[in-house]
Amino acid sequence: MNEPFAESNEKFFIEISYSQHYKNGQIVSGDTFISKKIKDETRFVAVLSDGLGSGIKANVLSTLTASMAVNYREQHKPLVESLISIMDTLPKDSKKNIAYATCSIIDIDYSGEANIVEYDNPEFILLRENKHIEPRKKSIKLDTKQGERVLLNSQLMLFKGDRLIFVSDGVTQSGLGMRNLAMGWERSKVIEFVSDYVTKHPDVSAKELSKVVMQKALHNDIFKAKDDITCAVVYLRAPRKLLICSGPPFDEKQDSYMAELFDKYPGKRLISGGTTAHILARELNRKVTGDGRQAIKTNLPTTARMEGAELVTEGILTLGHLADLIQGFKEDQPIEESPAAEILRLICESDIIDFLVGTRINEAHYDPTLPVEMEIRRNLIRRLKVLIEDKLMKKVRIKYI
Repeated sequence: MNEPFAESNEKFFIEISYSQHYKNGQIVSGDTFISKKIKDETRFVAVLSDGLGSGIKANVLSTLTASMAVNYREQHKPLVESLISIMDTLPKDSKKNIAYATCSIIDIDYSGEANIVEYDNPEFILLRENKHIEPRKKSIKLDTKQGERVLLNSQLMLFKGDRLIFVSDGVTQSGLGMRNLAMGWERSKVIEFVSDYVTKHPDVSAKELSKVVMQKALHNDIFKAKDDITCAVVYLRAPRKLLICSGPPFDEKQDSYMAELFDKYPGKRLISGGTTAHILARELNRKVTGDGRQAIKTNLPTTARMEGAELVTEGILTLGHLADLIQGFKEDQPIEESPAAEILRLICESDIIDFLVGTRINEAHYDPTLPVEMEIRRNLIRRLKVLIEDKLMKKVRIKYI
C-alpha cells in the first residue's frame, strides 16, 4: 500500500504576500512587488521597487526594474552585475534627466538561507520571536552610467517563525509633518508597531500583517495617501494543509482506507462528490446533512455538512467551476458566492493542497446530456494542480486510490 502524502525535507513553508494603496488621485501604483517560485529549484525570489515620482511613468520604471531583477535572479546572474544592467537600462525622466527606481531583492530557499540586496528603499525589518534583529549589512559601491550608486547586501540564515518586512517610503514617510509624526513614520516606529502587533497576534499571516502596516500608514496620511504605500512580508512558518477528497476508490475494499486517510489528515478537510461523501459517512459512522444554502448566480448543486469536514460539495461540476475561478483569479477582486468559491477560499488560506482521488469510473460522467466540456476526474485534478501551483503559488500533492 502506498504511503500517504510523503513529507518533503523542507523545514518550513515560505509565505510571501503584500498589500498596497495608490497615491491619492492616481489610478496605478508607482510601486511594484513581484514574487516568484523558481521552477525545479527550492527557492523564491521577491522584489519591491519604487519608481521615480508617481502614476504611470513611475509604474513603468518600477515594473521594469522588478521584472528584470526577478529574471536575473532566476538565471543566477550575480547581483551587482544585475543591478548595474537594470540601472543602465531604465528610461530617463525627461525633466530630471535621470532614470531612477529603488529596488529590494530577496532570494530565499527552503533551508532558510537568504540573500537580500537593497538600493535606496527603507531598510528591511527582521522579526525573530517577535523581537527586532538587526542583521549585518555589507555596503557595495556600483559604477553606473548615472554615476556611483551604493547598495546594501545581507546574507543571513532564517529560521522557522522569522518574518521579513519590506516597505516603500510611502510607509516610512506617511504622516510627515503631522503633529505626532513630524519626521514621518520612521523605521524605528514601524519596528515598534510590528513588534507589538506580532506579540499580540503571534499567528498573523504575511498577508494580514502587510495589510495592517499598509492601513496604519494610510491612517497616518488621514486616509489620503501622499505617496504610493506598499508593504511586503515574508513569513517562515509551519505549513497549513488542506485535503480535498474526491471520487470513490477503484476497489471497494479500499473504502475503509480512504476513510482512515481522511479522518487522520493533519489539516482542514473537504469532500467533493456525493458518492465520496456517502462512502466516508458510512465508514466513519457519520451523517451528511444539507445546509440549506443556495449557490448564487451559478447552477452548482448546494453544499452539505459532515462532521470532520469543512465542506461537502458536488464533485465534477464544482471542481470544473473551481478550475475556471482559479484561471481568472485576481487577489484584489471579490470572489463570487458559490460552492466552488468556498473551496477557493479554503485553498487560498492553505499552503499545501493534498488531493485524495478515487479512480472508480462513475457512469454518470458519461451521460450525453451533460456539457461537452465535462472532464473525467483524473484530468480535472491534473488541471487543478497546474492552476493552483502557477496562479496561487501553493504546493500540490496528489494520491490516487
